[in-house]
Amino acid sequence: MRAGADNGAAPVAEGGRSTRARVLLGLVRPVFRRHWLRLVVGFLALVTVDFLQLIIPRFVKTAVDGLGAGTATQPLLLRVSGAICLVAIIVAVLRFVWRYLIIGFSRILEKTLRDRLFNHVLRMDQPFFERWTTGDLMAHSSNDLGVIQMACGMGLVAAIDALVMSTAAVGFMLAISVKLTLIALLPMPLLIVCTRVLSGRLHHRFNLVQEQFSLLTEFARATLVAIRLIKAYTLERFQEDRFRALGEQYVKSNLRVAAVQGLLFPISTLVGNAGMLLLLYYGGIEVIEGRISIGAFVAFVSYLYMLIWPMMAIGWVANLVQRGLTSLARIHRLLVEEPMAVHTPTLALPQTTTVYRCRDLTFTYPAGSGPALEGVSLDIEPGLLGVSGRTGSGKSTLCKLLLRLYPVPDETLFFRGVDVNRLDPGELRAAIAYVGQEPVLFAGTIAANIALGRPDAAMAEIEAAARAAAIDDEIRGFTGGYQAVIGERGIKLSGGQRQRLALARALLCDRPMLVIDDALSAIDVATEQQVLAAILAAIRGKTVLIVSHRINVLRRCDRIVLLDAGRIVARGTHRDLLVDPFYRAMADKQESHA
Repeated sequence: MRAGADNGAAPVAEGGRSTRARVLLGLVRPVFRRHWLRLVVGFLALVTVDFLQLIIPRFVKTAVDGLGAGTATQPLLLRVSGAICLVAIIVAVLRFVWRYLIIGFSRILEKTLRDRLFNHVLRMDQPFFERWTTGDLMAHSSNDLGVIQMACGMGLVAAIDALVMSTAAVGFMLAISVKLTLIALLPMPLLIVCTRVLSGRLHHRFNLVQEQFSLLTEFARATLVAIRLIKAYTLERFQEDRFRALGEQYVKSNLRVAAVQGLLFPISTLVGNAGMLLLLYYGGIEVIEGRISIGAFVAFVSYLYMLIWPMMAIGWVANLVQRGLTSLARIHRLLVEEPMAVHTPTLALPQTTTVYRCRDLTFTYPAGSGPALEGVSLDIEPGLLGVSGRTGSGKSTLCKLLLRLYPVPDETLFFRGVDVNRLDPGELRAAIAYVGQEPVLFAGTIAANIALGRPDAAMAEIEAAARAAAIDDEIRGFTGGYQAVIGERGIKLSGGQRQRLALARALLCDRPMLVIDDALSAIDVATEQQVLAAILAAIRGKTVLIVSHRINVLRRCDRIVLLDAGRIVARGTHRDLLVDPFYRAMADKQESHA
């Protein structure tokens, strides 16, 4: 389906189907080990229920034989009825026990896998999110985990129940009549062959269903995120048609799965009923000829009736197992992904003047056709560094590499004198506050959005950061002030307000380095200068890299770097760069429109 998925799937496929299943089951084995006592007690209760149910036909046999021979008495019938009632009560209690323990375990397993999945996604870097869509990840954490929960809950119960019931029922049937048992089980090979053939088809079809669910989920998510754009371009009908087409494909794939499932259950029932038909004919002859009693015949029929459920369960369990393994394989493909930005432990970082150093840094995006940065050498020191250049010149790429969102070659990027490939990317990012081109806000309060990087910040600190970002007055104008809810992705705010809110969040973090990637583009010049003055006051002794095309911003920088086609083509102060044709043209154009 995608490069990352294929790479993850390869190790699972090696060594055949048994190796594949063993690798996949390794995902859930630790949870089984951790909760083994819960499972043992639950399955003991389940097995006890099965054996108690198998005793009931013996009681019925005693009563029927007594009635047939004329030796039954009222006390005998009362004792048999009382025994059956007592067994029924015990069965009811034990059924609650095994359901609570085993089904509860399946929910614990689902939660454990979901937590692992979520934590794994959080530690991945940018290339991972370019290979996996949000729809993929949502499908894994909903549909796939639900299928695994079902397979490890009711599927496991049905498998154990069917095994115990079928083995015990056949044993009791053999005790009554070996001949009738063999006759009743004659249709069983048909069920085994059909289950094997249909299970293979089910695996492929269910995998397709899950992939189409991912596409459907991703399309719905993208539509909701871009709802204002869709309405602005009157694309509602177009989106409806596309969503309907995806839905129809999803339904068709589900119907193909249902066709296989629909065959498994009737075939199982047919095999069981065929055995019952043979028993009624040949067993009836045995009773007529006096080789078995009527009570034994009734008990035999009861045991065969109990055997029909395991026969049906074979198809159901096979269905759940195939779906569960398919979903486990999908989750395995995700979990075997590793961040490309790896590290090896190193000593404590030395305190050097130069924060970042690029040495002949060349970088190409995983799916890129050419380098986005080429031969970049740059020292980033305390103070305000401006970065500018034409669209697509590599400015945002440089910011992303400083944040370690992508891997870089060894010995090309250094943080405080240490190769970044020897550092923990998480610890490095903790030293940098970042404000991107597209501010990311959440559907919570304004205060919670500002305090995202410092959840324990006092309200006074939050307000101070908002004042530094020149948005405090506007926040107080909202109903509810700092407790106002801004909606999904900050939909209630203007573009400039979103940018300044994201900037306030970065200032509140108070980290040694601040990276601002063209994040002042949506505010007016007067507000921009107010914000810039607050930034300069707040970051004394710190390092700030600001990407901008605005001369009013760049002229206040200590140094400026110009990029073109991924290379540094000029560097210096505002005055120094006025000799550069591109920079001069940009300055003249902006000053003429001032």
